[in-house]
Amino acid sequence: MRVTADHSGSGSRKLTRRRLLEAAVLAALAFGGSVAAIARTRGYPRPAGLKLAALSPWQFAVVEHAARRIAAADRADDATIPSPDEVGVAAFVDQWTARLPENVRRDLGRFLAYVEHIAPLGMGCVSRFTRLAAGEQDRVLASIESSSIDLLRAGFDGLRSLVFLGFYRDPRTWSIVGYDGPLVGRPLSGWR
Repeated sequence: MRVTADHSGSGSRKLTRRRLLEAAVLAALAFGGSVAAIARTRGYPRPAGLKLAALSPWQFAVVEHAARRIAAADRADDATIPSPDEVGVAAFVDQWTARLPENVRRDLGRFLAYVEHIAPLGMGCVSRFTRLAAGEQDRVLASIESSSIDLLRAGFDGLRSLVFLGFYRDPRTWSIVGYDGPLVGRPLSGWR
């Protein structure tokens, strides 16, 4: 076994113009990315009359828009089907998220950032998810749902589960799936 000794004395690499330029470019990219991230998470309205428990206003907006597409009524002309906004799906997700462990909340936040900022770019849309038309939002969500990346599909499954938990907890939605309500505590006249 041959052992080579470091004869340079200090053991550190020499600072060349190339290394300095690479460091400057990396620093500029990091700074630019930070500025872009801050800029792209501003301008979201706070939900009226609601104090958020876990989500930031921009995350709440992403959940709200995603819920509108995930739980969109199949029969748009049926006035008996409430919208996710009427049921308060995003507010439910905010309250539910507040009870999750910190690492799960962080992962959900990262996934929502992906949905809002990165996934639309992959579909050729320059705008953020919450500014896209309903059809484009459907395309973005469908691409995440069918992604070849397991982590993205799992993130979509988690978001869809949260949306459905929030949507179908409301008795006004039960008839959509033919459910007549729980047996425990049922009034004699039934749920109506």
